Amino acid sequence: MENKRYRKELEYKLGIVFKDESLLNVALTHSSYANQKKHVKYNERLEFLGDSVLQLVITEYLFMNYKEKSEGELSKKRALIVCENSLFEVAQRWKLGEYMIMSKGEELTGGRYRASILADCVEAIIAAIYLDRGIEVAKTFILGNFKGIIDRAMKNEIVLDYKTKLQERLQEHGDIDIRYDLIKFEGPPHRRKFFMQVQIDDSILGKGEGYSKKEAEQNAAKEAIKNMEEKYE
Repeated sequence: MENKRYRKELEYKLGIVFKDESLLNVALTHSSYANQKKHVKYNERLEFLGDSVLQLVITEYLFMNYKEKSEGELSKKRALIVCENSLFEVAQRWKLGEYMIMSKGEELTGGRYRASILADCVEAIIAAIYLDRGIEVAKTFILGNFKGIIDRAMKNEIVLDYKTKLQERLQEHGDIDIRYDLIKFEGPPHRRKFFMQVQIDDSILGKGEGYSKKEAEQNAAKEAIKNMEEKYE
């Protein structure tokens, strides 16, 4: 990392001191930065490896600890645990965007807060830990950081796609036209927050916000589902 103090600060958050500091540097480097600099490695290859390490650790944990669950049930739960939303949640916990190395252009368009970029970086960090410290340290790291997500997934408290779930619930009563509308947005271009609402005809079911329209729509759908559940409790 260009600033050693920031790298040490992140290592403290991760609970990992790297033997090979270059692995963490690569894990934090976005392709947009490498495209502007010659001979700079970036994190896409590490992301590829980290995805597999994460899948293996979570698969083994579910297999060993939920023996009553079928293969199909475990596959669905694993998908919830390793999805982009879960990885993004972990990244936000570390404020990972602050430590990433990216081009000025990517930063100005909100790259430090983009869920897909941060989720990929988490996978790259997992790979860096695996290569630097081995599978047992990587396993401890993953289970420590994903334990709450695993617990929520197994209690059916995580939904992969709130928009789809809302659509399915509402269409139990026949075809219904669901509409997502942008209420407003605020903030500078590189940190723009969107406010959306979901409604049927003139009835507003829920509102949500996020740093992309997609995220705001998902949060609006999530609130709508919560409101429906409270109404019929």
